[in-house]
Amino acid sequence: MQTGSANHDRILAAAIEWAGAPMAIATVVETWKSAPCPVGTHMLVHADGRFVGSVSGGCVEADVLERAQMVLAGAPAIVRRYGVADDAAWDVGLPCGGDIQVLVQPVSADGFPAGLFADIVNARGNGATLAVVTNLATGRSMIAQDAAAESFVNVYYPPRRLLIVGAVEIAAALSAIAVSQGIDVTLCDPRGRFLTADRFPGVRLDDRWPDEAVKAFAPDSRSAIVTLSHDPKIDDPALISALDSPAAYIAALGSIRSHAARLSRLSAAGVGGDQTARIEGPAGVAINAISAPEIALSIAGGMIRAFNMGLR
Repeated sequence: MQTGSANHDRILAAAIEWAGAPMAIATVVETWKSAPCPVGTHMLVHADGRFVGSVSGGCVEADVLERAQMVLAGAPAIVRRYGVADDAAWDVGLPCGGDIQVLVQPVSADGFPAGLFADIVNARGNGATLAVVTNLATGRSMIAQDAAAESFVNVYYPPRRLLIVGAVEIAAALSAIAVSQGIDVTLCDPRGRFLTADRFPGVRLDDRWPDEAVKAFAPDSRSAIVTLSHDPKIDDPALISALDSPAAYIAALGSIRSHAARLSRLSAAGVGGDQTARIEGPAGVAINAISAPEIALSIAGGMIRAFNMGLR
């Protein structure tokens, strides 16, 4: 039995939009060596030729589309393995040196039932994880109960979430990057003049005091909390509350010197060193960032690194 998970947001959105139309779905069910996409990655194909998602870096998609058309024409589910292509031949393969195994199914009762998409969306919307098991011999999928050795289990987790504290310019760029990665964003700032829909369109806004906002946010292991205000009265209560949670990523904007002062304040407030060590400060990965968008990019990199640690 193989188990996989990946980012499924775009696939689910397309499946809901295309509901009622004939579709096929391709899934990476196994990888070897340097594979471009993780196990569990989907590619959804509409009968009119449109498709969303990818199962490789673009190397085998044309062949997968052909297989999808065969399935849409009535062929049974297909499992296909793609390995290294011969540089001297017009063969389909992976120049990265890896191997992948891809399952192509009809979106139907004989493959991936269309109702599963709504089940997955509903579960994720309620903060729940849903597992779907597929028998690779028959190509049929269902909500997981018992999985045999020849089965593949795909796990659909709730969306990743980000709470940004401080409605500053960096927050606008960071929220845009996060949304592009399928991350649900909430922006908190008790200062009404800073926290406006005009400045942050399409982002959930919270004007409560930061420690209250963090508690209401209810961080879990798929959550990140980043403080950007540069005001200890705003950032410190948020960090203290965040450190009581299992959040995957906690970070604070500021220089090495300002972070040292922050740690001293938190220590004086009774926060232990093992807890404050969880704070990434200065926030983000080192890319010599200067502008607000560059700083946001570095913070997004730190957040994704924390989310993905150990997954690849």
